[in-house]
Amino acid sequence: MDRETKLKRLQFRAWHRGTREADFLIGGFFDRYSQGWSDEEIGWFENLLIEDDVDVMAWAIGTLPVPDVFSGPQMDVMQRLDYIDATK
Repeated sequence: MDRETKLKRLQFRAWHRGTREADFLIGGFFDRYSQGWSDEEIGWFENLLIEDDVDVMAWAIGTLPVPDVFSGPQMDVMQRLDYIDATK
């Protein structure tokens, strides 16, 4: 699948999580940062989407420790929470 199609599918998955809170956190993160992602970073995000939203949100806000597989620069950016737009 080409990069553009993959990103569109990921965007849909990021914004259709099941709760508004998860949509804003995960979807907002995707919208703000995905265009500059390398293939490795896209893979990281694909793997993140497999995880339970409650866990992803807890890692992002710092109430649970981040598993090694997800810790690093992308999670550091996610933890800034500067991308959430609750006006959508």
